[in-house]
Amino acid sequence: MRRGQLTARLYPFKMGRRPIMKSATVSAFALSTMLFSASVSFAQELATKDRIGLADAPKSLVVRLTNDSPNNSDPAIAEGYQKLFVDFIKKHPDWKLQMQFMSSDIGTEQAKMLEQAKAGNAPDCAAVDSFVLSQFMVNKVLADFTPYFSKEEVDDLFPFIRSGITDKDQTVRAWWWDTDLRVLYRNKSIVADAPQTWDDLKTAALASTKEGMEGVLFNGGRWEGTTFDWLANYWALGGKLVDDSGKPVFGEGENKEKFLKALNYFKDLVDSGAAPKRVSTIANYDDMNAAAAAATTALFIGGNWQYAQLKATLDEDEFNNWTFSPIPGPSADQRSTGTGGWTIASFSKDKDKIEMCANLAREVYMGPANALQQQLPTRKSLFDKYEVFSTEANKTFAAALVDGQARPGVPIYPEISNQIQIMMGDVLSGTKKPEDALNAAFNAALEAYKRL
Repeated sequence: MRRGQLTARLYPFKMGRRPIMKSATVSAFALSTMLFSASVSFAQELATKDRIGLADAPKSLVVRLTNDSPNNSDPAIAEGYQKLFVDFIKKHPDWKLQMQFMSSDIGTEQAKMLEQAKAGNAPDCAAVDSFVLSQFMVNKVLADFTPYFSKEEVDDLFPFIRSGITDKDQTVRAWWWDTDLRVLYRNKSIVADAPQTWDDLKTAALASTKEGMEGVLFNGGRWEGTTFDWLANYWALGGKLVDDSGKPVFGEGENKEKFLKALNYFKDLVDSGAAPKRVSTIANYDDMNAAAAAATTALFIGGNWQYAQLKATLDEDEFNNWTFSPIPGPSADQRSTGTGGWTIASFSKDKDKIEMCANLAREVYMGPANALQQQLPTRKSLFDKYEVFSTEANKTFAAALVDGQARPGVPIYPEISNQIQIMMGDVLSGTKKPEDALNAAFNAALEAYKRL
C-alpha cells in the first residue's frame, strides 16, 4: 500500500482538505462581500441628501437645519453628522427625517421661518438661533419640550442657557445645545499675568507697546462682532438694552450712565494708545489671528474657537506662549461675556413629532454633536463626559460660561446692534463725542422700535 493510500485510509478527510478549505474560504469571502455590500447599500438607503431613514417609513418628520448637519462644508464633519443621524434613525426605524437646509443668510432664514410658523406651515423641527429664540416664544409658535427633558438635565444647564429656553411659565420651549463665549487672549511671554480689571488691561496693553506691540485689539468696525464683544463691558455694569416689553432703554436713566462708562472705557483705550486707532476698522476675528501670527500684538478680545485656530496657525513654541482668561470687568468681581449658540425646537402640534424632535436634540446634538465639532456644550456635566472637553482650555471656558449673557432675543435687537456699530465707529475715530453718539444711537433705535 502506498503511503498516500495509507494516509487516505487513516485520515480520509486530509485528502480532500485543501479543496474543502478553499471552497469554504471562497464561500466565506463571498458571504462577507455580500454582507458588506448589503451594509453599504442599507446605509445608502438610510441616508440621501434630503432624507435620513427608509423611504417607506410610516412616520415622517420635516427637519430644517444649518450646516451643523450632514450638509456641513467640511467633508469630515459632514460624514460625522451623517453617521450620527443614521445611528439615530436606526433607533427609531418607524421614522424618516425629511431634511431641509438653511442658507448662510441666517438672519433672513430665521425671519422667514418665524413668518412660516405664524402662518402654521413651519417645519416640524428646526434649528433656531439662540438670540432670536424669544421672538419665537413671544409669538407662541414653539411646542412644549418640558415632558422630554428631566429636571436634572435642565438644572445642569448654564444659568443663561436655562433662562434662555424657558418662558415666563418655566416651560421649556427649545433645547439650546451649543454655545461660545468671548475671552481675553494674551501672549504670556509679554503679559505674564491675566488682567482682572479694566485698569489692569489698560496698564498691560500700554506696557506691551513698549515691547513693540500695538496694544490690545478688539472688534470696532461695522459688524455684529463689534456690538457683541463690547456689550460684555456694559453687561458687567448691570446695564440693560431693553425692558421686559422689548423697548430700548440703554439711553436713559441709570442704563445711560452705565453705557457711557463702558463706552468711555473703550475710547480711553484708543486715546491713551493702549489700543491702536485701527481697531475702528477691525470687523473680523481673523484680523486678530493674523496679528498674533505676525507677532504684532500680545492682547486681543476674541472668541473661544480662536484657540484652536491659533494652535493650527502658530508654530508650537509660539502657540505655547498664548493663553486666555475672562474678559476684565470694571472690578475683579464684575464680569460678563457674550454667549451665542443654537437651539433645536419644534413647531409641530403632533405629540409624536414633538417627542421625535426632542429625541433628535438629545441623541444627536446634546453631546455627540458638541464633541464632533468641538463646540462648547451647554450642560456642565458634558465637559467631563467627553474627553475633548476635558482639556484645561475647555475647563477654563466652562468656568467662564458661568458669567455668560446672551443677546436679548427681541425684534429691535438687530437695529440696536446696528446703531451701536455706527456709534462705536464715530467714537473711536473721534468723529463724535460719546454722549452725542449715544443719544443719536438711542433715538434711532427708538424710532425704529415705533415702526415695528
